[in-house]
Amino acid sequence: MRKIILSVLGILFIIGAVLLAKKIIASKTKPKPKVEKVVKTVFTDIVKNTTIPIIVAANGNLMAKRRVDIYAEVQGIFRKGNKLFKAGQLYGLGETIIKIDDSEYKASVKSAKSNLYNQITSIMPDLRLDYPDFYPKWQAYLSAFDMDKNTPELPRMVSEKEKFFISGRGILTTYYNVKNLEQRLSKYRISAPFRGVLTEALVTEGTLVRSGQKLGEFINTDVYELEVSVSKEYSDLLKIGEKVALTNLDKTREYVGKVVRVNGRVDVASQTIKAFIEIKDSSLKEGMYLEANLDARAEENAIEIERNLLLETNQIYVVKDSVLDLIDVRPIYFSDKKVVIKEVPNGTTILDKPLMGSYVGMAVKIYKEKKDKSKK
Repeated sequence: MRKIILSVLGILFIIGAVLLAKKIIASKTKPKPKVEKVVKTVFTDIVKNTTIPIIVAANGNLMAKRRVDIYAEVQGIFRKGNKLFKAGQLYGLGETIIKIDDSEYKASVKSAKSNLYNQITSIMPDLRLDYPDFYPKWQAYLSAFDMDKNTPELPRMVSEKEKFFISGRGILTTYYNVKNLEQRLSKYRISAPFRGVLTEALVTEGTLVRSGQKLGEFINTDVYELEVSVSKEYSDLLKIGEKVALTNLDKTREYVGKVVRVNGRVDVASQTIKAFIEIKDSSLKEGMYLEANLDARAEENAIEIERNLLLETNQIYVVKDSVLDLIDVRPIYFSDKKVVIKEVPNGTTILDKPLMGSYVGMAVKIYKEKKDKSKK
């Protein structure tokens, strides 16, 4: 009997513990909270179509308008001059840049000149006897002949008798040989064709210079050119004499240039046209990077927005009754960060900043009402 009573009590205890546990669990169960619908805040703008000026941007590096590559046409030792032949050295117009040792060649030129002088001297007695009218001018020519100066031009021969006589003695042949030698002698000295600066020096004093060897590079620092490529769509903008606004890379300096040349051929690969803009400014240096802004045309009834607001389907988001929707637009011109579009009705509320995860029908809340303004 005792065992039966203890078994019944044990079962009753277990049943009571189970019921108590269920009651405790049920008392801790809370009702599921209602999920609130999140409404995102957006920045908007109200459209007002106006006339938008389209500015075509182009860029490039400055190049000196006048530049020469210095090459040697003769061979010899590079002699020291009044100025060091170093990059950055300034030279005036006609100033000697390079002087090559010409002592040996100069001696051969003097020898040829002496031969010419002797030939003319030998015909003087015959001229005096046979052609006394021609004698005075040839005598004056000999008197003015100087071995240390360039050979003067022969006296003008007005009659056939005189021409036949002079030519028959071989004087004309000798004269032109001397002039040819003098012309080559002048190449031992290279002078500055304009005022400028040496930007590259490939030889030093005392080295042997060979014919055809490049010696350096010389540029004029007064005028520079900027080569830009513009889409063929805007080729009508590239008019000779058209003024162009330019800025440096940091937007800290502004310059004014003008179009001086336009290539007559469209680049097949890029479908662009090359134009050359001339700029004059003492602060400019060759190789500087500049950006040019070419005034294109003015688009009426258009607005300008950020490029990231335009979808690939040529649509933009608008807000209608606090809900996002899409409308079709027509892009006119793309710049680096902006796009000019048309066919957006006045008074339309559009997104002013892109919204992550946006979709048609999405409920939104306008952050702040802005005044109607034109997109610029």
